[in-house]
Amino acid sequence: MSYPEAIQFLYGLRLFGAKFGLENTFQLAALAGHPQEKLRFIHVAGTNGKGSTCAMLESIYRAAGLRVGLFTSPHLVSFRERIQINRHWIGQDDVVRLVEEMKPLFMHFPDGHHPTFFEAVTVMALKFFAEQKCDLVIWETGLGGRLDATNIVTPLATVITNIQLDHQQWLGDTLGKIAAEKAGIIKPGVPVLTATDEPEALTVIEQTAREKKAPLTQVRSSEFGVRNLELRLPGEHQKLNAALALAVVEVLQNQIPVTGEKIRVGLQTVDWPGRLQLITRDSGQRVLLDGAHNPAGAKTLSHALRKDFSSQRMTLVLGVLQDKDWQQICETLVPLAARIFTVPVSSGRSANPEELAEVCRKTNPSAGVIACHSLGQALDQAARGEFVVITGSLYLVGEALEKLGRVPAGSEERGLNEWTGAPSVPLPG
Repeated sequence: MSYPEAIQFLYGLRLFGAKFGLENTFQLAALAGHPQEKLRFIHVAGTNGKGSTCAMLESIYRAAGLRVGLFTSPHLVSFRERIQINRHWIGQDDVVRLVEEMKPLFMHFPDGHHPTFFEAVTVMALKFFAEQKCDLVIWETGLGGRLDATNIVTPLATVITNIQLDHQQWLGDTLGKIAAEKAGIIKPGVPVLTATDEPEALTVIEQTAREKKAPLTQVRSSEFGVRNLELRLPGEHQKLNAALALAVVEVLQNQIPVTGEKIRVGLQTVDWPGRLQLITRDSGQRVLLDGAHNPAGAKTLSHALRKDFSSQRMTLVLGVLQDKDWQQICETLVPLAARIFTVPVSSGRSANPEELAEVCRKTNPSAGVIACHSLGQALDQAARGEFVVITGSLYLVGEALEKLGRVPAGSEERGLNEWTGAPSVPLPG
């Protein structure tokens, strides 16, 4: 099997949709030798900020000399981004080998219960991290938490960044319902830390923590612990993510000691592409990339634009998935732009650029709005703009990084972020 063939096999697993439940993943992990039992984890859930918080934790513990696994999703360009050790992507040869080793295990599942793409990749990651003898794994949930495939582990600490409205079709239509799904990763006696400040969500998290006798720490202030620390990731919201990461490190000091100096190094060197990432092109044009894909993310981006780029005449390139609240995203970002180019996202779930453009025109009648058939066309049209913001989807940000020559091309792998059709097992209420 070649690497392209392995990727094609993983594409095939998308036909099994998205299942919510742990039975398949537990069984698959058992067939693979229970790799999760050989590892230590920090398990991270939340609506926004999961990736940045994971990246900070990984960077701090790597600076402290640990061999750190990092499991995140979705990937921006390459599938290999999802499974990293000390920020090195898993190698193509290892992807091929792990796919070949997983294939026979699927024969143990009856028709109608075949492991999904995410279930298979979760166990592949566990197997790889165990083989590579990682000292610690920073372990990000996929969707929700309670019934997410990542929830077969018992971590050293549980982290819930925040609770906002997103994925309502899967997780519920209130903050309380979404919080219940995220709080499902809380384990008996395991410390849980959160930066959640929404009362409805916090009540659910507090209740779950009490029931599980899990010590709860609420990080209340974005300034807590980070006043004198230099953060490499831009944006005021990253102070709160950093405070949360610092609180986790503090809670785990007895198990994994980290000095203040190593914490500083970790926060100063952390890298997490596609989140308020500023690129200066050869022409001098500045391009800001941000994967704001829900209303809360759009508000965070809007705050950053008003604070740090208010003097700039902004050109907005916007592409959003149809199943997101794209009208509210438009209402938040469109008033800030002088010119707007709407584009499709490379996904079967993409919102129509013409429909996006119509909402943009109503929201900001004074802006010039053009619906484009591709991101490439939008970049050509925006070539004379001094400051361009590309946002609305992490998928779009990944495509932009390729178009701007910042990462090797790998567009044939971005489709692995998709699943086909509706979940094959509905989310229990």
